[in-house]
Amino acid sequence: MMNRRDFFCLTAGTSVAAPFAAWAQSQGLVKSIKKQVLRGYGAPGGTWFHPRCCLVPRKEKPLVLMTLQGISGSDFFGPVHWTTTSDEGTTWSDFTPADPLGWVKLEDGTNEAVCDVTPEYHAKTDGVIALGHNVFYKTTHFDRNQPSRWPIYAIWKDGKWGPRRKLAWDDPRASYIYTNNCGQRVNLPNGDVMMSFTFGVKDKPRSVCGVLCSFDGEELKIKQTGPALNNPAGRGLLEPSLTRFQDRFYLTIRAEDKRGYVAVSDDGLNYEPQKAWAWDDGTPLEMSTTQQHWLTHSEALFLVYTRKDVSNTGVMRWRAPLWMAQVDTKKLCLIKSTEQIALPLIGDGVNGGDKVAFFGNFGVANVSKNESWITDGSWCPKDGNKGELALVRVVWDQPNALI
Repeated sequence: MMNRRDFFCLTAGTSVAAPFAAWAQSQGLVKSIKKQVLRGYGAPGGTWFHPRCCLVPRKEKPLVLMTLQGISGSDFFGPVHWTTTSDEGTTWSDFTPADPLGWVKLEDGTNEAVCDVTPEYHAKTDGVIALGHNVFYKTTHFDRNQPSRWPIYAIWKDGKWGPRRKLAWDDPRASYIYTNNCGQRVNLPNGDVMMSFTFGVKDKPRSVCGVLCSFDGEELKIKQTGPALNNPAGRGLLEPSLTRFQDRFYLTIRAEDKRGYVAVSDDGLNYEPQKAWAWDDGTPLEMSTTQQHWLTHSEALFLVYTRKDVSNTGVMRWRAPLWMAQVDTKKLCLIKSTEQIALPLIGDGVNGGDKVAFFGNFGVANVSKNESWITDGSWCPKDGNKGELALVRVVWDQPNALI
């Protein structure tokens, strides 16, 4: 078993203490933010990356399942692993390969791997859907000339994994790629699964759409998809993440025009036109093709993200620190006075050079009525692939009725 270490509180003695105090007083929701280092440097071939968790309810000791994988080069990931904790994250089981989500040797010598996995508990069937997508490695590095790609998933239940499966979609608009990679999903009371795809044809900008799936405990099947959202810049719209807050669906979307986007829908399929993330005074956030995820409390909605700031001008794509802020759900913007650092920079973000770790491939999960977690793996590719596997505890001052 792995013991807790380097457990400390971030709210005191930082530049965000004053705005945080004002926010905590006005909102009455966030009691504290604490960082716990689960593991320091080292993973098979590099450091741990893509850590994402979900709560698995149990009467006596609820479990939290985490999936994660090593990284040793740009978009070059090792096999998916899994671990659990039954003592609220104090100790974790050994990191064990999730065999159905491992590497598969193909006849042409290519390895079909799986990456970008997000596990979500499915209450109707009492199992976990671990959904990512495939990626092909012909050498010891990621090959930019990828063949067609699609979602790959496996079901975890009672400590055992089901078979590797493909989520099939035969839409010609998605002939090159369609995926829910790194995306949060919403499980509906009837057992259906609401998600979103980024999809496209080769060498054209990708679009995003809402996707409704059925799930019988073994197979995901697409029932319906919605109209597309589009953006012509770069690779288009990427890595959409979904949440449901007070009976509306919210998408947050990565883009390649120095912005991130938000879109809303009443049914999860038909979305209003996307809107660039901005502060409540109208000033847009400057981002650099990085994902955002939702932190959803029954009383308020928050966004976790990276952005450009005077403190991180030396960090690649401004991918540290991780910030969080409350969403104004009527105006679809972030409330500037609520912003605070969720996961701080490691090192000097201006002059630290290659020794500054970056974040960004993270996960968010509600794990109890009183606590939500942000999990992320930092990475210094030019400093020996060093990095920390970190868990950030957001402790609520009011119970979260969503649990």
